[in-house]
Amino acid sequence: MSGRVIVITSGKGGVGKTTSTANIGTALAKNGARVVMIDTDIGLRNLDLLMGLENRIVYTLVDVIEEKCKLNQALVKDKKIPTLSLLAAAQTRDKTAVNAEQMKEICDKLKEEFDFVLVDCPAGIEQGFQNAIAGANEAIIITTPEMAAVRDADRIIGLLEVKEEILSYKLVLNRVRPRMIQSNDMLGVTDVQDILSVKLLGVIPEDENIIVSTNKGEPVVNMENTKAGEAYNNIARRLLGEEVEIPDFETPPPTFVDRLKNLFLAPAKV
Repeated sequence: MSGRVIVITSGKGGVGKTTSTANIGTALAKNGARVVMIDTDIGLRNLDLLMGLENRIVYTLVDVIEEKCKLNQALVKDKKIPTLSLLAAAQTRDKTAVNAEQMKEICDKLKEEFDFVLVDCPAGIEQGFQNAIAGANEAIIITTPEMAAVRDADRIIGLLEVKEEILSYKLVLNRVRPRMIQSNDMLGVTDVQDILSVKLLGVIPEDENIIVSTNKGEPVVNMENTKAGEAYNNIARRLLGEEVEIPDFETPPPTFVDRLKNLFLAPAKV
């Protein structure tokens, strides 16, 4: 049985596609799956940094396409999880170095060897996007609760709907701040779902550990007791077919002041 090829996309840059690819891929591998991640952001390349593998890159996606190396030679194994690999993008080339047919061929080869092929899509809807979705059968759309990001996600959904090869797509809502939702300063989870009309795969709360993990080159799912790490791990479990409830991020936990108020307002025990 061949593996699943999932493109991780958004339209808008800076919403957390690469962070999500690194963490979902790592979480899937930690749950026993064989996973390869492909960085298709040719010319920039960041997935290797988030994985702490930047010094291990010898060959890239473009080297494979130009037949300077074999596909297996370009795969870099994760330092901690042997079933997790990375195919890096080339920094010295641009997106014209790869076409959609070549990308599809690589994905077809990789899905024979891996359970999941995660394709980290560049921002925008031009050639880089068309290349990234070429070999995929599923899509994960990443957005944040901001109107510009949601509008771009809506545009991406429209483009995915006309692709016969994309059999399903789901939404991950990133950088959610419950208190801002509560005070009506941020779109809520249900607001975004109503606008996009797409099934929710997971919600990632705002978590400063993401910044720490990015700077360390260590996915947040490898850090203990982090809100974002737990959320990414739950997304991986859902992808593997588990029924995992999505927590209610729209009702924030009570603050210390709230708890004090409740303490004083509670009826006295007789």
